[in-house]
Amino acid sequence: MARNTTPRKQTLTYYFSVEGETEQWYLEWLEAQINANEDSNYIVKFIAKVQKDPVSFVKKLVVQKKTTIWHLSDIEGSSAEQIQTVHDTLGRLKEAKGLGKSIIYKWGYSNLSFDLWMILHKQNCNAELNSVDGYLSHINRAFETQFESMKKYKEEANFKHCLGKLSFPEVLTALSRAKAIMQRNERDGYHLAQFKGYRYYIHNPSLDLWQPIEAILSDCGLL
Repeated sequence: MARNTTPRKQTLTYYFSVEGETEQWYLEWLEAQINANEDSNYIVKFIAKVQKDPVSFVKKLVVQKKTTIWHLSDIEGSSAEQIQTVHDTLGRLKEAKGLGKSIIYKWGYSNLSFDLWMILHKQNCNAELNSVDGYLSHINRAFETQFESMKKYKEEANFKHCLGKLSFPEVLTALSRAKAIMQRNERDGYHLAQFKGYRYYIHNPSLDLWQPIEAILSDCGLL
């Protein structure tokens, strides 16, 4: 019997704390897409937990070497209350980084919400919205659905139905569209706020959660 001489791929592990289940489900989907891709140089393993508090996430994490963690969260508006929520999160990120020299905690945000990233797989979404509910019509058009509310769209079965309509090449398309949004914001001179060493646009649409995804795909040789 001929022996299989194909070398086994090494595994790369990535850590995420996320603020909602949709982000977690998306990362599970992306992990499967990468591992099913024969062109990937590695197998990936995502440790993704729904945890709004980065400090709590780090305290429960056991790592033996320098580790990068990405915290994915939303900027759901520009009111004083909403910006304070963002600053509270960034404060906890800064604190979490100080818990151990081996932890590097990075932030990936969506403004107004992670739903923007989902839409970008299917179509551009450049309109400035007043609330997260404004994404509903874009979701229904992009995924050819008829959800009556964002709450309905985010139910597990419905959200995973939308994930089933995505393909790996569309991840690359979403990357391109997300980067174009940020380039346009810079070109148009929108204010780039800073807090605790983290930077973000108060203006929407804006997002930088594409950065960890681009880095992972680059690591795997898929870009």
